[in-house]
Amino acid sequence: MGKKIIKNTEKPIQKYRFFIQSAFSLLCLYIGLEFYLFIRYLESNGALNFYQRPPGVEGFLPISSMMSLYYFFSTGQIHQAHPAGMFIFLAIILVSLLFGKAFCSWLCPIGFISELIGDFGEKLFKRKFRLPKFLDYMLRSLKYLLLGFFVYSIFFIMDNLAIKAFLDSPYNLVADIKLYYFFADISRFSLVVISALIFLSVFIRNFWCRFLCPYGALLGLLSFLSPNKIKRNPVSCIDCGKCAKACPSAIKVDKVITVISDECTSCLNCVDACPVADTLQVRSVIAKKKIPKKIIGIAVVLVFMIVTGIGMLTGHWRNNITKEQYLIHHSQMGSYGHPTGTEETRQFNNSVRRNY
Repeated sequence: MGKKIIKNTEKPIQKYRFFIQSAFSLLCLYIGLEFYLFIRYLESNGALNFYQRPPGVEGFLPISSMMSLYYFFSTGQIHQAHPAGMFIFLAIILVSLLFGKAFCSWLCPIGFISELIGDFGEKLFKRKFRLPKFLDYMLRSLKYLLLGFFVYSIFFIMDNLAIKAFLDSPYNLVADIKLYYFFADISRFSLVVISALIFLSVFIRNFWCRFLCPYGALLGLLSFLSPNKIKRNPVSCIDCGKCAKACPSAIKVDKVITVISDECTSCLNCVDACPVADTLQVRSVIAKKKIPKKIIGIAVVLVFMIVTGIGMLTGHWRNNITKEQYLIHHSQMGSYGHPTGTEETRQFNNSVRRNY
């Protein structure tokens, strides 16, 4: 006699995840519009009405934010060049420590766009393309090589004085503006590379995220420390394989008891796909209790909002750069390269003092 199967009647979570992803992406678009208006003010040399720079744009400066967080833990001081970036980076780290790479599948706008492109590819070709294992492993190592380069450069080569010199440098102060012009005046080579990534993402789901994103590599490593994991009950499992088929990261969920993978983004597609009640669920390793799917989505958003909210409430959200200083930065920005020491910073600071 076969085992009794209790049908899973729990509602899927994907439409709620889609809503959260959409809302966060719209927020990023709004921040982008605000930043565009701020750039217009700078380009007018102050002739247009002043439009305040949105601090949220610092979320797109992960290297500077990582350096700011390292500087904070080393000295106890919050550097005022990109303070919002540090709190955003810290929020993402905490989300990852709680729920693995949940930021990638619940909040990241690049991850959201990658998913939409992947969905389009699967509908277009009516199938999922998978790379051979050896090639997949080789390509996945690229993002760890990039992460290793940044970690080695920041944590092993640079001391506190070097970190501060970089954070104080004019180059870092206008890093967000330089990033804007990178896309606004994009080169042919960069356009070809971005187009190639989009094209490849149609065939290989989340191509950038899976193979090249150093941010995702960092969060993947942190996910191993997360106490909340997707677990499979082998007793009630009927070995239908639907969970593995639903997994966008191609994890063999049906072959393990606990999903421990740097590629798991806690999207919960596999949990939604499981047809048997209480067979696949997120459980706390510490409390050994099931965590409802909706709670995970709510917790991801709340952790992010609480940490960034602390930055706002404590007065460490907006930087201390005045609009007059930004106008000088913008006029001289073409001469800013990667700082090689403190002399460039010292010369700029002296220039500002002479003019204001």
